[in-house]
Amino acid sequence: MRQADMVVIGGGIAGLSHAARLAQHGTVVVLEGESAPGYHASGRSVAFAHFGLGDAIVRALTALSLPDLAAPPAEGHPALAVRHPALHIARADEVAVLDALEEVHRQFGCDNVRITPDEARALLPVLKTGPEHCHAALVDHGSLKLDTDAMLAAHLADLRAHGGTLVTGAQVSAIKRQGSGWQVAAGGETYAAPLVINAAGAWADKVAQMAAVTPIGIEPRRRTVISFAGPDSEDVSPWPFTKTVGKGFYLLPEGRGQLIASSMDQTPSDPCDAASEELDIAIAADRVEQATTLPIRRISHSWAGLRSFAPDELPVIGHAARAPGFVWCAGQGGYGFQTAPALSLIAESAVLGLPFPDDCAEAGLSFAMFSPARLGA
Repeated sequence: MRQADMVVIGGGIAGLSHAARLAQHGTVVVLEGESAPGYHASGRSVAFAHFGLGDAIVRALTALSLPDLAAPPAEGHPALAVRHPALHIARADEVAVLDALEEVHRQFGCDNVRITPDEARALLPVLKTGPEHCHAALVDHGSLKLDTDAMLAAHLADLRAHGGTLVTGAQVSAIKRQGSGWQVAAGGETYAAPLVINAAGAWADKVAQMAAVTPIGIEPRRRTVISFAGPDSEDVSPWPFTKTVGKGFYLLPEGRGQLIASSMDQTPSDPCDAASEELDIAIAADRVEQATTLPIRRISHSWAGLRSFAPDELPVIGHAARAPGFVWCAGQGGYGFQTAPALSLIAESAVLGLPFPDDCAEAGLSFAMFSPARLGA
């Protein structure tokens, strides 16, 4: 049996970012069921940090996290992000939604400007303009294209630098209360610790049930992404991340000649190794073709990942009732990477019983907003 101060279940962005902070306070073991960290949702995330996602709480977490994400890397390490413009477009019947989004950008002091449809098309030359496509637009020059591999690697390096351990191929098979602590069986080994942190993403409720802890209603939702070639011989890398403010799609460059897109689907799913489906691929391609002059002749690649949501679509961070030492770190939805710096700081305080972080409190956040108690758990 291996002893630790804390066992973190899940090696995605939530588990690794939380574990890296917790390792400064004690011995941490991260258990990942797959052969490498970030295999499921984290490894399949497009991970573009912007303010056109989530509600006021998510946007506050994003604002708190952006400085860390944009900070210059340590010597010898890759940057976690690069600045890349985000173009938000609205049909004629969505202008009020764009107005509200502009107010959000103004509130957070973003480097943003409202632009005309023709100016939007100058940024994205294939964009169709007019009432049914792009009637109004907003561009944010401070958005960030995140390097998910670099982020996961940086957290793993921090974890190991503080004596923590990542164990892969360690699928959890049993969790039981033992005295004043917990025992977790995974990958043929048993781990004992006073604290168990449930960062299992789509499997978070299943992990809780193993521990006889009341589930919180985590719903995994499948999202599909397609990759295809841009216009012949054209360098698309300067094109902005482009997103409709309502139902529609997002589109962004992936290198000089490749584009990726999604219809922003949110199909409820069981926890699984998600795969793209033909209908979702076709819908994504059709929406791009309807709003642009791009002919998508061939899908180079497609994939799907599961984004996990609590019933109110906000993260769940905090100790479970009537289960001392069992801590929820779940429900990051589609914004786990862009909020990881702030959420991991909040989780560190929640797990260890430290005061709520000052900068998060100044932003109007509190433990109660994230506590499982708000969900009756």
